[in-house]
Amino acid sequence: MAETITSATATAKTVRIAARKARLVIDLIRGRQADEALAILEFTPRAGSPIITKVLKSAIANAENNFDLDAQNLYVKDAYVNEGPTLKRFRPRAKGSASPINKRTSHITVTVAEKEA
Repeated sequence: MAETITSATATAKTVRIAARKARLVIDLIRGRQADEALAILEFTPRAGSPIITKVLKSAIANAENNFDLDAQNLYVKDAYVNEGPTLKRFRPRAKGSASPINKRTSHITVTVAEKEA
């Protein structure tokens, strides 16, 4: 028997935003309808919103083009942010010393699925 695929995933790796900041935005869309999630992201004034919008649109496109799912019936099944590699830099300070600067990155994953009737 052929198993029908009802979900599609999109991932953005090594995105230059701290995972802690991206999680604040991703928590807003988890479990919502795909079109509602896009509307929420459009009006959320946070740095992670455009990045997560791009990943969500990619997941929707993957569902439509690769698995022939209907975009009207999609919802955000799973959405999470993991920490990526940290870029370590140094800032010069007084008396010849230096302070570390951690430029954090994230891996953002969004899974959309079709609602069962």
